[in-house]
Amino acid sequence: MTAFTESGIEVFSLDELKQLGFAYVSGPSIAPDEINPASQIAAFEAPFNIPERRETYGDVVLKHTLEQAINRLNPAVPGTARQEALKAVLSVFSPQLIDANETFHKMLAEGVRITVQKDGQERGERVWLVDFQNPENNVFFAVNQFTVQERNQNKRPDVILFVNGLPLVVMELKNPADKQATIRKAYDQIQTYKAVIPFLFFYNAFCVISDGLEAKAGTISSGFSRFQAWKTVDGKKESAAHTGQLEVLIKGMLNKSTLLDLIRNFIVFEKDRKTDTKTGLTQIETVKKLAAYHQYHAVNKAVETTRVAVAEKGNRKAGVVWHTQGSGKSLSMVFYAGKLIHALDNPTIVVITDRNDLDQQLFDTFAGSASLLGQPPVQAESRGHLKSLSSLRRYCVYDHSEVLP
Repeated sequence: MTAFTESGIEVFSLDELKQLGFAYVSGPSIAPDEINPASQIAAFEAPFNIPERRETYGDVVLKHTLEQAINRLNPAVPGTARQEALKAVLSVFSPQLIDANETFHKMLAEGVRITVQKDGQERGERVWLVDFQNPENNVFFAVNQFTVQERNQNKRPDVILFVNGLPLVVMELKNPADKQATIRKAYDQIQTYKAVIPFLFFYNAFCVISDGLEAKAGTISSGFSRFQAWKTVDGKKESAAHTGQLEVLIKGMLNKSTLLDLIRNFIVFEKDRKTDTKTGLTQIETVKKLAAYHQYHAVNKAVETTRVAVAEKGNRKAGVVWHTQGSGKSLSMVFYAGKLIHALDNPTIVVITDRNDLDQQLFDTFAGSASLLGQPPVQAESRGHLKSLSSLRRYCVYDHSEVLP
């Protein structure tokens, strides 16, 4: 990358995204005061309809695009249920940003659950907002200079990635030639956006920050130190040092398949109980966590080898994932278990530890991530209790945490 201006980095990012199949849309071209938005769309090659002009600057979801996607992806669901799902998505709200974000993420990853009347009886329907199995069956827009207004204040993030009209990724880019425009400044700008236009972040999966040299990703609850680089494109080897971090992140993390996989299987909302030492009051704090690149690729390889191991002619040996201390092995196990539940039709998973303190720590991690697992985990208190919990199958996760020389 040779451009060392903020606009140059933006153009570079958009060009990379277009190569991944994102349709580029200029934010001003779909602004409320634009007369003919279609004429402003550059390099538009999506197989579905073009994005509509926004009714107001407060609209952060492209409603018409989302409605089309819901109808296309759920043909067997009654029209009333599809409309209820659309209404539910557009009405997501909470005074606490993290709570609204968690509510929406559940709709996105698990489908919107709607109750409908049929033949005089209530019946549950699940309405999908995204086709996770077939990435190409979704509409991907990369929109720059998308102005958002909330409480009479305007902000304009550099690039927003929309999937089926939903603003799932916010990218903030700074100029590496400007000593004041650091990647920390990009992070600080995201924090400003969250405070001024929080409605945009109700729908956010994660954020990307870059100064053209460094590039990192994190969630709306991540501190600056928790934003991490994505160091590989193919998951087999780390990219060469001379390859820009932004290029690697876009190609390795924001390609359609990886993006949707991350959203559905590699995001957790951990619940942590905090007690104020002065008042004695206890409250639950929610932290949204996104898998790092090594966790993502290790888990996917582990899931695939497990599929092979438990197949009809499999050898029942799935292998070992080696982690260094502090690399996030507990969350890797959660991601593995969560994805395995989908891959193997809801198997029984037994987690075996070798220390009591580790057992409690690991159980707390699993319990705090129950939404990803689809069910609350149970901590066995004894061998007898373990036997009584359920009929055990053959899928086990072992955790050996000793630091070996």
